[in-house]
Amino acid sequence: MKKRVITVLVPVVLIFIVMAAVLGSWIVERYSYSKNKADLNEYFGLTRADEVAMVVQDAIVDDRAVLRDNVVYFALSTVETYFTDRFYVNALEQVLLFTTDTDVIQINIGDDSNVMYVSGAGQDLGYKVAFYEGDVLYIAADYVKQYANFEYQLYDAPLHMQVYTEWGSYTTAKLAKKTAVRYQGGIKSDILVELAAGDTVTVLERLENWSKVKTEDAYIGYVENKFLTDETQAERLCNTGFQELVYNNVKKDGKINLAFHQVFEEVGGDYLANALASTKTVNVVTPTWFRLTNSSGDFSSLANASYVAKAHELGVDVWALVTDVDSMDLYGVEINFVELLSASENRRHLIEGLMAQVDTYGLDGINIDFEKVRSDSGIHFVQFVRELSIETRKRGVVLSVDNYVPSDYTAHYNRREQGIVADYIIIMGYDEHYVGGGVAGSNASIGFVEDGITNTKEYVPAEKIINAIPFYTRVWESGPDGLKASTLTMESEPNWIADKGVTPEWKDEFCQNYVEYQVDGTLYQCWLEDVDSIRVKLQVMQSQGIKGVASWKLGLEVPAVWDVIAEYMAQ
Repeated sequence: MKKRVITVLVPVVLIFIVMAAVLGSWIVERYSYSKNKADLNEYFGLTRADEVAMVVQDAIVDDRAVLRDNVVYFALSTVETYFTDRFYVNALEQVLLFTTDTDVIQINIGDDSNVMYVSGAGQDLGYKVAFYEGDVLYIAADYVKQYANFEYQLYDAPLHMQVYTEWGSYTTAKLAKKTAVRYQGGIKSDILVELAAGDTVTVLERLENWSKVKTEDAYIGYVENKFLTDETQAERLCNTGFQELVYNNVKKDGKINLAFHQVFEEVGGDYLANALASTKTVNVVTPTWFRLTNSSGDFSSLANASYVAKAHELGVDVWALVTDVDSMDLYGVEINFVELLSASENRRHLIEGLMAQVDTYGLDGINIDFEKVRSDSGIHFVQFVRELSIETRKRGVVLSVDNYVPSDYTAHYNRREQGIVADYIIIMGYDEHYVGGGVAGSNASIGFVEDGITNTKEYVPAEKIINAIPFYTRVWESGPDGLKASTLTMESEPNWIADKGVTPEWKDEFCQNYVEYQVDGTLYQCWLEDVDSIRVKLQVMQSQGIKGVASWKLGLEVPAVWDVIAEYMAQ
């Protein structure tokens, strides 16, 4: 009988033992900590032995640096994304330039890039600064640090670096015991690194049971909250010693009232005096003297000494304008801005020519009116403005640049950089609707003007902004032959209104007087630029706190508009 009982019990006991073992194994598996190590190259996304992962502030970014001969290099795109977009690269000339307020600092890309040239004098930096790998330009991090405020620390096994571009308060905590920093929150997640009791981490995010942390050697992962202690606020200080470059701009006291003076032949002081006779408070005149004649930097000149002398006698500065409008070479071909401005020799030739005019005629400033710069030449245009600013600054003369109202398709004009190196930015606050645009409308509605100023202020300090107003508008014809437009000057508006027998009606939407009438199935429309519309524009400019007003162009106005402008100047 006993044998039979034992025979029955043994299998039962064995079953219980097996079940207990399985249950125990399941419990151990479920509640034990994983000891699997993460692949750190995969964690950082590294695929090459010389790649350096980048932790910027408290995040791993997609960009990678490279390590060559113990020097860290960033791709140009990385430099522009995180540090500075103020380098100028010319792949054809194989140069890397940085422009200060007094010098153009040059690196010759490639094997000789260890030498930095300042005003022609070479200085050996002891390391290669820049090289191409395929189409990618790499720049040494330590060279970039001369022109951008950041710090970095390099770590190995695997290669990664901590980069800081911002400093301030952050939260730290100590580890109460030895533990692992895991890839994700959870005991089954792979281990990134092991930390000892007392090690310090930066607490990035608190969750219910786990916290996202960063180790002192820039691994970002998770630890259990129960292991964190002594949580405190710390301050990360900037110890780079970096000093922002200062561009000493030429400034004019008080508000500016600039009148563009379009001339097509050389005129003297008497002609200017007559043009200014009915004006009030004009303190800058900008004659259209210089016109590009080829893509090598040559230009024609209508400059006249008696014109400048008369202006100065009247207390008016002369900022002579150089333009590409209607500019053609001897063969009737438009100016090629890539050819003109990408070649350092051409930029130098154009700048030297303009400075010769400044020196010869005693000009007070140069106004750049390049309206045909396309996106492929934007970076070259900006470098031209930088280099020109060095020469105008040396002479104490004003550099002003004309700009469209900001839009996506004119972003390559880089108003932010212009606002750093140029003295004044002039918004061409007109041509909201233009011939060829396909839509009839206002030349400069109040919304268009206000948006132009507001959007420019996102890039340029208000004290550098001048808004140009139009002394003209357009008469639109919508008829069987499509849309046409003709120009109507402010001076000719009263006669035009009387001749058409119409009564203008004020439109609050545009802050302009509006006229429309029909003749033989053709609709005529005109959003008038008159004293009333100019007054409102000036009120907006006053409220925006900008530097002043410009007008296009002298001779198209009615005398009464100068009273309104004088009121603005007196505010």
